Amino acid sequence: MTQPPGVLQLLPSLASGGVERGTIEIAEAIRDAGLRPLVASAGGPLVAELEELGVRHVTLPLATKSPLAIWRNAAALAALVRQEDIAILHARSRAPAWSALIAARRTGRAFVTTYHGTYNENLPGKRLYNSVMARGDRVIAISGFIADLVRSRHGVPDARIRLIARGVDPRRFNPARIPPEAIAAQRATWGVPDGEAAILLPARLTRWKGQAVLVEALARLPGQSIAVLAGGGRDAYRDELLALARRHGVADRVRLIGHVERMDLALAAAGLVVHASTDAEAFGRTVVEAQAMARPVIAADLGGPRETVEHGMTGWLVPPGDPVALAAMLAQVLAMPAALRDAVGQAARKAVLARYSTAAMQAATLDVYRELL
Repeated sequence: MTQPPGVLQLLPSLASGGVERGTIEIAEAIRDAGLRPLVASAGGPLVAELEELGVRHVTLPLATKSPLAIWRNAAALAALVRQEDIAILHARSRAPAWSALIAARRTGRAFVTTYHGTYNENLPGKRLYNSVMARGDRVIAISGFIADLVRSRHGVPDARIRLIARGVDPRRFNPARIPPEAIAAQRATWGVPDGEAAILLPARLTRWKGQAVLVEALARLPGQSIAVLAGGGRDAYRDELLALARRHGVADRVRLIGHVERMDLALAAAGLVVHASTDAEAFGRTVVEAQAMARPVIAADLGGPRETVEHGMTGWLVPPGDPVALAAMLAQVLAMPAALRDAVGQAARKAVLARYSTAAMQAATLDVYRELL
């Protein structure tokens, strides 16, 4: 009896993150569509979740960028493709993509990439290294911004590009699922006084994510609002942010809470969510997660969030890296009647359900696979 075609997704590891979450969501969709999903990576804590879905995981050292290791991985993948009758290799990161490209060419199988980032070119040879993400038989761009970048930087024709925005699961990110007592407990954990807003910035601690912009804006903001910086990162930058808060006299109003497991609860407990990145985001997953939770969002006016935030309707946009402009917008939004802020949040959730759901992402990706099959 002939088995259904196999689709192999490849990424460096299965730790936490948007790429990893998307890989699991697509594996589930492949399974439900009657195809055979496989995932190859160096492993990680999400392997167990993947295997609970009945998806096979193949452990390979795909996180390494060593040219020798890339060639060895290519040989292992080619053998796996033949053994498992894989029809499509779908790469989600550059080093695994080089191995997958070689394996696909050796075996005559289809090669798909998802262009997840802007991929800087600050070193010699980086454009060549990055170019593997534009060499797929189909190149999935996660936003219009990325589709334009793929066209201009790599000259990829429209016939090979498919625009498939990242998705958010509206079942998980659903404000109706969070009881009021859980929200109150979360605010109490953060030390937010009654009647004051918790301004949440969910992002890993790194300079270009703009935590320092929010701290400087907080110093210009009237009242006693609390800035909650949710995300792990380097201790040196954490110390730098605390020192900045002390210099501006707002150290008692800044919370650095590290990695958050229940982001839906954190978003529900926030009065306002800020995206303050100073470099362009390829998509801006945390923005649509906040919108799915019907939270009012202020986002930097560049990259992917330009497509997901309609200024004044589903959130607000401000110039990137400008704490004065951010403070002014924060003050304006916090001064609005609660009913008006809530209306913007509800409009944002409606827009996300219509355009940026996990189901829509899964369906569009399956369409790409069917084209190639």
